[in-house]
Amino acid sequence: MSDVFETLKERGFVQQCTNEENVAHLLSGNPITYYVGFDPTADSLHAGSLVPIMAMAHLQRAGHKPIAIIGGGTTMIGDPTDKTEMRPMISAEQVEKNGESILKQLQRYLDLDNTEGFFLNNAEWLLSLNYIDFLRDIGKHFRVNEMIRAEGYRQRLERELGLSFLEFNYQLLQAYDYLCLFQKYGCVLQLGGDDQWGNIVAGVDLVRRIESERVHGLTFPLLTTAGGAKMGKTAGGAVWLDGEKTSPYQFYQYWINIDDRDVERFLAYFTFLPMDEVQRLGGLEHDEIREAKAVLAYQATKLAHGKVEADKAQSTSRAAFGGGGMDLDAMPTTVVSSDRLNAGIPIMELFHEVGLAASKSEARRLIQQGGAYINDKQYKAIDIVVDAKMLEENGLLLRAGKRRYHRVVLE
Repeated sequence: MSDVFETLKERGFVQQCTNEENVAHLLSGNPITYYVGFDPTADSLHAGSLVPIMAMAHLQRAGHKPIAIIGGGTTMIGDPTDKTEMRPMISAEQVEKNGESILKQLQRYLDLDNTEGFFLNNAEWLLSLNYIDFLRDIGKHFRVNEMIRAEGYRQRLERELGLSFLEFNYQLLQAYDYLCLFQKYGCVLQLGGDDQWGNIVAGVDLVRRIESERVHGLTFPLLTTAGGAKMGKTAGGAVWLDGEKTSPYQFYQYWINIDDRDVERFLAYFTFLPMDEVQRLGGLEHDEIREAKAVLAYQATKLAHGKVEADKAQSTSRAAFGGGGMDLDAMPTTVVSSDRLNAGIPIMELFHEVGLAASKSEARRLIQQGGAYINDKQYKAIDIVVDAKMLEENGLLLRAGKRRYHRVVLE
C-alpha cells in the first residue's frame, strides 16, 4: 500500500484532519472505505468539484474503496453552511435525474461498479426515517449550544432571515449518513471541503457515541485562484464537467487562461503527473509558462472528456494561437438563421449572445477597448451591425481578446 496520505499532503489536498498521525497510519495499511458527498441540485458538477474527485481518485488508485454520495435526502433540507439564504428545494425526481448525470461524470475518474466503489443516494435511508425515533436515538447526542457556535450557523443566525428549523436539522442528517455508512459498508473516513468540517466532526462523534468506534475526517482547502476568484468560476459562469454545458474546447481554454501563479498548484491538484514533473513545469517562466498551461489543459480535459476530445481541443487551440487551420468542429458554435443575419445583428448583442461577454455592457467595454474581432479583423465601434456580407466560408469567427473564440454558422 503506497503512502497515499503523503501524496495528498504534497499535492495540497489536506487542510484539516481529525488526527493526522492516525489518518496517515490508516491509509498506509489495509484497504479502507471512504466517502464524499456531492450536491445534486444541478445536473452537472463543475470544475471546483474536481478537488474532492481527484482526492478520491488518488485514494482509489492506492487500493482504497470510494463511496460517492448524492444527497437526495439532505437536499430536501439544504445545507446552510456557507449559504446566505435558504436554498430552493427540488423534487425527488429531479434529484434522481441529476444524480444519473453526476454518476456519468464521476465514472470518468472513479470505478463505481458496486464492488470497487459505490454510488449511493442518502434518500435510501433518510426518507424512511421515523421522526420521533430519530430524535430519540440520534438527536439526543447533539447539543444546540455546540451547533450554533459553528461558523456557518452563526453567520446565518446573525442575518435578518435567520436559520430555519428545517436547515438546523442538516448537521444531524449528515452525521447520520456517516453512521449508516459505517454500519453497512465499514466506512471509516469522510472527506469534504473545509466548510464541512463541523458536519464531518459531528459524524465522527456520532459514530463514537453510538458504536464506540473511532472513525476519521479530512478536509480540503477551499480553492480560489490567485486573482481571488472561486475555483471553477469565470465571468461567464461556472465551468461545468458536462460537455453540453461547457464544451471540451471551452473547458480546455479555461485551464489555458489561468493565472501564471496558479499553474504549479493546479497541476498538482488536477493531473496525475509525478510531482517532479509538476515542479519542473511550475518553474517555467515568461513565454515558456504556456507550455505548462498547455500540459495542464490537455491533462485536465483528457480526464474530464476523454483523449479524443482533448486532442481536438488541443489541435484547435494550437491552430488558433499559431495562425494555422483550425479544427472548427471542436470549437464552440452558434447557429443563426440566414434571415436574421441578412437583417443584421448588432455587434454587442452577438458577442453577448454567444457567451463571449457576460452582458451587453461587458460587450460594449470589450469592443471599445479593442478586444473584439470578427474573422481576425478588429472592431472598435459599438454601432457595428454584423451581417451576411462579413461571412467567410459560410461562417464568422468571433474572438474576444487573444484567446477566446466562437464560431457562428448559418442555419
